[in-house]
Amino acid sequence: MDDDGLARVRSRTIGFVLQSYNLLPRTTALDNVATPLLYQGVSRRDRGARAKSALERLGMGDRLDHEPTELSGGQQQRALIARALVSDPELLILDEPIAGVDAESQRLFRNSLVHLVAEHRTAILLVSHELGAVADDLDRVIVLKQRVLFDGPPPDLAARGVSLGIHAEDLPLWLEDLR
Repeated sequence: MDDDGLARVRSRTIGFVLQSYNLLPRTTALDNVATPLLYQGVSRRDRGARAKSALERLGMGDRLDHEPTELSGGQQQRALIARALVSDPELLILDEPIAGVDAESQRLFRNSLVHLVAEHRTAILLVSHELGAVADDLDRVIVLKQRVLFDGPPPDLAARGVSLGIHAEDLPLWLEDLR
């Protein structure tokens, strides 16, 4: 690989939110969110400004100086999402990112994802049982249960009688008969 190709590979960023991942202890929400920018060579001042902006987009502007133990579970999850978004990644991998997050936080999360796709052309891989927050914004849905049960656009899934909106039951239960 030539130097230009290597530079292109190194410049690509991937953000992620794992289902069971924690914030760094004894570190503020602001510093937690700024951490990925350390490895990208972003100046301290810019790290702080970008981390603050990411937290504010998710309704956490009043929690910048709070440590993880001072945040609710939903607030911790929003800080993890902000940390994934702060680098404006080219690919964002999300594993159950809104589990335990209230409806308003889900709306803010959805708005952040739509912004990333529209403004930064970020590709998003979302693994979730609950797609209600982003159902209207999906290009493609892949339903897995030991094998691929469906792969296509949301309207085709809806034509099979499966709604991606908010459900009283877990989404996989609605998909049991999908063949």
